Amino acid sequence: MGRMDILRRNNVTVTGNPEGPAVVLAHGFGCDQNMWRLTVPALADVYRVVLFDYVGCGRSDLSAFREDRYASLAGYAQDVVEVAEALDLRDAVFVGHSVSAMTGVLAARRAPERIGALVMIAPSPRYTDDEGYRGGFTAEDIDELLTSLDSNYLGWSAAMAPAIMGNPDRPELGEELTNSFCATDPDMARVFARTTFLSDSRDDLKTVGVPTLVLECAQDVIAPREVGAYVHAQVPGSTLVTLDATGHCPHLSAPGPTNEAITGFLAGLRS
Repeated sequence: MGRMDILRRNNVTVTGNPEGPAVVLAHGFGCDQNMWRLTVPALADVYRVVLFDYVGCGRSDLSAFREDRYASLAGYAQDVVEVAEALDLRDAVFVGHSVSAMTGVLAARRAPERIGALVMIAPSPRYTDDEGYRGGFTAEDIDELLTSLDSNYLGWSAAMAPAIMGNPDRPELGEELTNSFCATDPDMARVFARTTFLSDSRDDLKTVGVPTLVLECAQDVIAPREVGAYVHAQVPGSTLVTLDATGHCPHLSAPGPTNEAITGFLAGLRS
């Protein structure tokens, strides 16, 4: 696949300072690059900002979707590596929201020369509880969630998105996420949801060998505080910041503190 094909496949947008260090912003399940619109202005003066949509999301090339490829996080990580190669990125900072934080871990391991640091926003290496591990959901919860998604994706989105977003006093945030979920092709969303909610990337965390910032929210129904503490403990030398924010999407609900934490970490890398 040629360079232009890859950039078109993932609807890649490059903005900001063309001479600056590269920062790649990777959205989570049911979202697209538009979710970063409050983050980009905080980075654009100094950094070359790379945005993209995973295949099956946003304005990606839906004809490139293959269930066998995207039934594991490795398929999404391969896309990230191909985008980084197409843009010839070196030592980029990969900012991943939610499940994308784990995609970043896999991509950094696969192409260490391309990705030199990680920012994980509300990460979770495993959503299901396990012995000695609290992911926030029982196996029954996840089963119910996926069954309900299969039977009525739009209804599921309308119920689930506001719960994920939190901040019920600001219903427009939940509505935005609902609309984003609903704009995603249901068949592709089902595959991404299974890949996300059934993933277990705990063993991958120990392989991280780059500077890493873990950002968690004070209250998050998808990735509770125990998960943030776990990720921080497993990723060697990582920094954990607890944002004064609620919900699972602080880059939308609390962009000020989120951007401050990211830019502070990035400045530290350059000093």
